[in-house]
Amino acid sequence: MLFKPTIWLKNVLQIDKQLLYKLRVRGLLLDLDNTLSMHDNPAAELGVTDWLDDMRRLGVKMMIVSNNTEKRVAPLARELGLDFIAFGCKPLPMGLHRATKALEKMNIPKSQIALVGDQIFTDILGGNVYGIKTILVEPFYLEDKWTFKLKRKIEGAVFRRDFAEKQ
Repeated sequence: MLFKPTIWLKNVLQIDKQLLYKLRVRGLLLDLDNTLSMHDNPAAELGVTDWLDDMRRLGVKMMIVSNNTEKRVAPLARELGLDFIAFGCKPLPMGLHRATKALEKMNIPKSQIALVGDQIFTDILGGNVYGIKTILVEPFYLEDKWTFKLKRKIEGAVFRRDFAEKQ
């Protein structure tokens, strides 16, 4: 199923050592907006920097892959100490290909990489088409803009199908 995540979590902070071991994941490709930070917020959400530190202590390699512009992604990526790919064009495979090649240079095979994001039609579809594990997370807060509301309503139809094992 192209829209089915490997696993569905409340937020990125639920990714821990046990889950990574269960999924056999050593590398994470992280969406930025509504996953690590709210859309257009220049700072990470509460708890994200500590979570990133925990992941680093576990030896997890991480990289941001965002569909947003470099102007948006670069400052927060620098603050978080993460490499990034802006304008990743998810669900198209080009940005994911560049990111997985970067992690493979760190001796992490594609089979041990997961994409973490909040959107079914970009993050989950993109990761599944590219052939990597996918972790769907809910945004920290729901957006007020009509475009986000429409997108979430359409995604809700997919969520109700109980495609994923929700943790």
